Amino acid sequence: MARKLKSDKALFLATLLLVCAGVVMVYSASAVMAMERFGHPYRFLVRQAMWTALGLGALAIVMRLDYRTYRQPAFIWTAIGVVMAALIAVLFSTPINGTRRWFAVGGFGLQPSELAKLAVIVFTAAVLERRMHRINDVRYSLLPVAIVTGLIVVLVLLEPDFGTAVAILAIVALMVFAAGIDWRYLAFTAAAAVPVCWFLLMSADYRRRRLMAFLNPWEDPLGDGFQIIQSMIAVGTGGALGRGLMEGVQKLFYLPEPHTDFIYAVIGEELGLAGATVVLAAFLLISWRGLRIASRAPDAFGSLLATGLTAMIAVQALINMSVVLGLLPTKGIPLPFVSAGGSSLVINLMGIGVLLNLSQHASASHEVDAVA
Repeated sequence: MARKLKSDKALFLATLLLVCAGVVMVYSASAVMAMERFGHPYRFLVRQAMWTALGLGALAIVMRLDYRTYRQPAFIWTAIGVVMAALIAVLFSTPINGTRRWFAVGGFGLQPSELAKLAVIVFTAAVLERRMHRINDVRYSLLPVAIVTGLIVVLVLLEPDFGTAVAILAIVALMVFAAGIDWRYLAFTAAAAVPVCWFLLMSADYRRRRLMAFLNPWEDPLGDGFQIIQSMIAVGTGGALGRGLMEGVQKLFYLPEPHTDFIYAVIGEELGLAGATVVLAAFLLISWRGLRIASRAPDAFGSLLATGLTAMIAVQALINMSVVLGLLPTKGIPLPFVSAGGSSLVINLMGIGVLLNLSQHASASHEVDAVA
């Protein structure tokens, strides 16, 4: 029988480091812009601090809830129903920057696609646990996952939010791989997905322009290539130790949205290679501890749940950092725990809370190193 253990200290400290760095860097990246646009330099700092407090409170609650609660069919189907209803409702909301991704509540934006990630992870873990004894019988094991994930991905694409849709598919693929499916099925699926992804990229003018800008940003340096070029300039001018906190130049109306999608570029400019490496190391530590918890979970559901939650954070961090460094086309994926944005921060902290609870239930023969 599983023996209750203390929470994973390394996982919690790495998360806390990123959250604290996020509050500081959001202020550094947004103060001048907030003063210019809203007459209040602390506007985004105050919001980020409020969301941080809410997220840490949610983490404290979730880490005390037994993860096996999420296995119950009533919980799973309620979560899926709420998420789908929210994703449909948001399509009728007021457009923001040409997209319908947020509900405006009291001046704050709530993004249902962030909650969709958690719902899909829990659903996939529960289904795979019950059917992994026939994991290579694709119709039996994966059809329910494919249907639910497909519906959610289609709704997310309609917002439109191509980056989040890709992230959800990547998370589910990693969970299915962890469940033990023959790699040839995944290879075949990936090959079949290539023309679909190409069609989606080419069917939308803004996606096509982003792809062309990624391939050659200097062809249109003041238009579609502007973000990538400014991001690389910010990272390149940071040097080893950076210009110093609050001393960055690219955030001064050169780098679009420096406090959200491109906050890693601000970190690279102000804190240099050293600061950027510390942030990367924190994400690598979270990924390692998450996979360690997955390998030592007392049951298949816990293992798959930990894998999905770890993938949720790692995939988003990888995409965001790759975009900032010019390794991927521009996407609206925030840097977990660091970028300004309440929905992403709270959902990711809830995911860490579940991982911390899972670390408490590691089997007695595979104890997780932990301190209260």
